[in-house]
Amino acid sequence: MAAHDITPSTDNRLRDRAMGALMGAFIGDALGVGPHWYYDLDQLVADYGPWIDTYTRPRPGRYHEGLEPGQPSQSGILLEMTLRSLVDCGGYNEADFCRLLDTELFPQLDGTPMHGPGGFTSQSMRDAWHKRVQQGLPWGSIGGNADNTEAAERIIAIAVCYALTPGELAESVKANTALTQTDGTVMAMTTAFGAVLGMLVEGHHLDGDLSDKLMARVKTGELPFHTITQGKLEAPSRKQQEKRHEGLFASPDALLTPSCIARAAHASTIRIEPASQVGLLYGLPCAVYHQFPAAYYLAARFTDDFELAVLHAINGGGQNMARAMLTGALSGAMVGLSGIPQRFIDGLERAEPLLALAEALVDDIQRHVE
Repeated sequence: MAAHDITPSTDNRLRDRAMGALMGAFIGDALGVGPHWYYDLDQLVADYGPWIDTYTRPRPGRYHEGLEPGQPSQSGILLEMTLRSLVDCGGYNEADFCRLLDTELFPQLDGTPMHGPGGFTSQSMRDAWHKRVQQGLPWGSIGGNADNTEAAERIIAIAVCYALTPGELAESVKANTALTQTDGTVMAMTTAFGAVLGMLVEGHHLDGDLSDKLMARVKTGELPFHTITQGKLEAPSRKQQEKRHEGLFASPDALLTPSCIARAAHASTIRIEPASQVGLLYGLPCAVYHQFPAAYYLAARFTDDFELAVLHAINGGGQNMARAMLTGALSGAMVGLSGIPQRFIDGLERAEPLLALAEALVDDIQRHVE
């Protein structure tokens, strides 16, 4: 790998940010296990009180029943699986990742939602299981059109791994996402999220300038998004000849969203109070177009406060687990592991093995770029 913009030799906080992104995601996932998928927000308050501030146990008859506070959902399990594969292989190895799904995850599934590790299996992974196990289709032929953030949650580790090489980041995230989700919008928004997270790990800020930096990488061909504009989205030159490239996403809009939302998060004329109600604004359900904007908003609003960012994500109800997992990764990358309150680490099941894996991945990153 060739380092991009910021290297460990010039930025000794890379390790802190990378580990913060990974552990922030694991924390966000585990925080959501108890109060997951409450669309009746009054019932959420009745069951857990006016403010959830720690790991909780799921209520009988609800999602993830039987899990204990601090344990992961299947999203956290898949993130750890991706992280382990990256460490074992020294980077993204699709064959190894698919092997882990075939041998470790799929034998524990039966194609139904309320079953499998973590107490729930998402639509995209159920579809993949049916095509792979029941129909015997090969990898590369089982992706479906589910619009959830299932792939985005596991590619957090890939984005951290390739944070300093955005071209490799985008290609690896695209490839991994396509294993289970092939909808063009889902793939574009997931790849954009990975690119944003990578930039935060590099040391950039989630602010009004980030999208311009992302667009600069589109212009150099590092990020696979189609665009015809020049400068700050100005009209193309009359002499400009449109270039056609295979594999480009239809537009760069998913890269423009983060800075728009970051500006809104700090605009004096725009306020969401409490911030947890961001889910009501962008939508409580599971789709990527609800989840990514809410995560960008919370991470941008609470730029130096991991606790407020993830807890507002959790207290918003709906698909709060994904919201907190994505927010936790973004916020963790900004504040670093050192900025995450120790109580969240202490209460997380298997925190030490997860920290060891995260550290091993960062060691690989530094070896590759030095």
